[in-house]
Amino acid sequence: MKWKYQRKNRNPAGWTLFKNRHLAQCAIWVYLTLAAMPASARKFAVSTNGNDSQAGTAELPLRTIQRAAELALPGDVILVHQGIYRERINPPRGGLSDHQRISYQAAAGEKVAIKGSEVISNWVEIQPGVWQTTLPNSFFAGFNPYTNLIRGDWFNPQKRQHHTGAVYLNGNWLAEAATLQEVLKPVPTNQLWFATEDATNTLIWARFGTANPHAAFVEINARQTVFYPAKTGVNFLTVRGFTLSQAATPWAPPTAEQIGLIGTHWSRGWIIESNTISYSICAGVTLGKYGDEWDNRAESAEGYVGTICRALTNGWDKATVGHHLVRANDISHCEQGGIVGSLGGAFSRIVENNIHDIYTRRRFSGAEMAGIKLHGAVDVEISRNHIYRCWRGIWLDWMAQGTRLSANLLHDNSADDLFFEVDHGPILADDNLLLSPTSLKSWSQGCAFAHNLFAGKIDTKPKDDRQTPFLQPHATALVGLTNNPCGDSRFINNIFAGKADLSSYDQSVLPVQMAGNVFLNGARPAAVETNPEVQTNLVLRPKIFQRGASWFLEANLDFAAAGKISRPLVTTELLGRTAISQMEFENADGSGVTVVHDYFSNPWPENKLPAGPFANLNKTTTEWQVWPISN
Repeated sequence: MKWKYQRKNRNPAGWTLFKNRHLAQCAIWVYLTLAAMPASARKFAVSTNGNDSQAGTAELPLRTIQRAAELALPGDVILVHQGIYRERINPPRGGLSDHQRISYQAAAGEKVAIKGSEVISNWVEIQPGVWQTTLPNSFFAGFNPYTNLIRGDWFNPQKRQHHTGAVYLNGNWLAEAATLQEVLKPVPTNQLWFATEDATNTLIWARFGTANPHAAFVEINARQTVFYPAKTGVNFLTVRGFTLSQAATPWAPPTAEQIGLIGTHWSRGWIIESNTISYSICAGVTLGKYGDEWDNRAESAEGYVGTICRALTNGWDKATVGHHLVRANDISHCEQGGIVGSLGGAFSRIVENNIHDIYTRRRFSGAEMAGIKLHGAVDVEISRNHIYRCWRGIWLDWMAQGTRLSANLLHDNSADDLFFEVDHGPILADDNLLLSPTSLKSWSQGCAFAHNLFAGKIDTKPKDDRQTPFLQPHATALVGLTNNPCGDSRFINNIFAGKADLSSYDQSVLPVQMAGNVFLNGARPAAVETNPEVQTNLVLRPKIFQRGASWFLEANLDFAAAGKISRPLVTTELLGRTAISQMEFENADGSGVTVVHDYFSNPWPENKLPAGPFANLNKTTTEWQVWPISN
């Protein structure tokens, strides 16, 4: 605190009185702050051999994580020991700051699983390969996944009903049948389930194929979520080192509360890291919106504008929401998205995650399926992630502004690796390996692509008439709405090795900037690029393959370093301002950006910049380990 010297208090007595009054105020403030804090950080131990009536010490551990959550205060650590915990954690409070968190973590070297399922063993065989169980409705404690339908904005059930429940055989889920007759058909290898409910019981039929459920491990969904606060504003939590699985999650569109297997629920400052997250009926990790009376009643562009305006009155602000870190998780087998977030994921970092096998069963569809699907990705970093076998890889939908995607590996995604939908930027995508049949779909402006390897097609759209927002720089305040004409894109120092056709940008309404690119395999440059390097005699077919736990790229890229053209260093000054949002490409703190490192974080050579994502290129290197990323 700076002492304030007032002219009327120049005499020593007056100054002493003024100073003492402020000292007293400071003392009261310090006392009240310390009184609200625990005397010292505590550790609560949780064990499958514990008891919730105990103190939670290492010698007298608790039995449930939820009981520890009820006791923990800012600064405390909840240490969970090996075993399977079948519960939903609803943290009642969070920490006070990034340095005074409440941390939930698995004990070092111990395997801790938290599941939204229960084991079922009372199966009765009613015909060869088909089994039935009967459970009282009270078993589900007020939430029955076998009567709870998947529904909501932008959801397509494909002419049948779908429930949030599932049946798991040895850890893998069976598909839900549309009718009981489908389960009863004599097809012994096709594994399905079906359920009905009467006034007192829930009946589940399952065709386990040739498996006997009494000799196997059979579970069913019993909880909607695994780790999710019921109220908003539970800030500064850490969730680390767990296996989280088998949740009966609802559909999570951008216009509704987004409940994931684990989710932040309109809070600030979570760290979700080093977890294995799998088997969510809809979303795995949600960084999303609160719920209100408009949930699933706003399926239109105009409706989502209303959602944004309401969110601004409900605390969508840099000081209150977002700033999460989602790092080093393995996320798979979620039928909507691996990581989703509407507005609540702003100012966050999503880094070093392995996201795969998203939307694999495809029993239903909708406009939300992706490895990462964010609305309002303001000042978000998405870097060094591995995303594959998804529908879409990374989908930035509305208000991606100040967003950077760097050194991500994407391949074997069905629709496209990147989809930028009706954003106005700036978005910078640099040093990415985009190896799926379609590398990029862009219906946005204010985008810059630098030093990427595009192995697939590039799709554009001449114009999208939806009126979508742009915001104040590094903030959530709404500036205006505009439609989405093609253009205002920059492609600098990339390699195009597939069916990419940048000539679609020749008809752009807004200006485009292109330089230093290399085109192979018939890829076509835009007319605006005055000196493209077109390699007509070189065919490049990048190959991605797995060896053990690592992934490798096989390709001969030495031509990119031996090219004849001089390439510019990609900087804020080079990229200029975006046409609509009138922002510069810069870091989240407002400082200038320079693409100074390659995919492996190696610096670019000083003498001559290569095209593409690798700095060190030579004729003897044709294979790189690209996941996990190593220098």
